[in-house]
Amino acid sequence: MATTIQHQQARVGRAGEGVPGAVSGDGRQPTAARLTTEQVWHQVAKASFAVLGYVTPSEEPRSSGVVYKLIEGRLYVAVAPDSWKAKHVAASGRVAVTVPVRRGGILSLVASIPPATISFHGAAIVHPAGSPEVRSAWKELASLVPAERRASAAVIEVVPEGEFLTYALGIPLRKMLDPAAAQARVPVSREESTR
Repeated sequence: MATTIQHQQARVGRAGEGVPGAVSGDGRQPTAARLTTEQVWHQVAKASFAVLGYVTPSEEPRSSGVVYKLIEGRLYVAVAPDSWKAKHVAASGRVAVTVPVRRGGILSLVASIPPATISFHGAAIVHPAGSPEVRSAWKELASLVPAERRASAAVIEVVPEGEFLTYALGIPLRKMLDPAAAQARVPVSREESTR
């Protein structure tokens, strides 16, 4: 309960601004302020698993684990054309995504260390099997779908928007216990991050 209250009361920092209580190892600049848009995109590109959140037509929340590929700032997820994911995402055109980022190195083999996370929302388009968008991306998406299913697979294209909300990304493990130090908001757009 105390953790829930702390998380609700914690101030989320933006890249480039100080966050009370978030002190870096050198004692000068807040840890969250050092996280850049490029660093977050790099972590999203390195990962391949995410949790995709969406709502049903009756406005019930759902989430599914998905394997994705990042191509030119967009996430692509191959799904069965008759799957709930394809149907529900097509109906709303909006999704939320959380990418877990493994941390702890060799220590994570002996201790339970929660992953860092990168969350964002975005527009989503479901491309039917055989569409030009799907055909042009198959070379890079081939690893997502077995060869026998490629002709029938639909592809969900996710366009991230707004800001990345990160937790425990780019900070020492001990700082994960301090929500104010562990959270950051970073613009999704590379252009916005240079303003």
